[in-house]
Amino acid sequence: MADLSLEQADIIGRVALERARAGNSQPLTVVVLDAGGHVKLARREDGSGIARFDIAHGKAWGALGMGISSRGLAARAAKMGTFFTALAAVTEGRMVPVPGGVLIRDGGNRIIGAVGISGDTSDVDEACAVAGIEAAGLAADIEER
Repeated sequence: MADLSLEQADIIGRVALERARAGNSQPLTVVVLDAGGHVKLARREDGSGIARFDIAHGKAWGALGMGISSRGLAARAAKMGTFFTALAAVTEGRMVPVPGGVLIRDGGNRIIGAVGISGDTSDVDEACAVAGIEAAGLAADIEER
């Protein structure tokens, strides 16, 4: 399969926000990154706080950078605090190790990007990301590994 397309990123962002509205979630910000860590798409709902882009980006960037979901990063951070302190320094604080950062895999199980969402609880953020990824015909990876 080809790299993550703008059309796929648009579906992810649109459906994630549709899922949020259907569940009466707080206003969200969605950031979709390609495999190189570049912003492919960002959507910020009216009323979403000014820090939400940075948080969503950090969730997606951390998942992509470490090759595991931000849920997995949170689990590891709880067990390996010293490592994550060092990792925060090495990455200049760009990682946000809490659920809501989901890897995007193609049909060949290749990582082609990541989506990060911020605005509601981390579990709601993650569920909206998964809904968007699946609607785009791609696989959402939230495993802790």
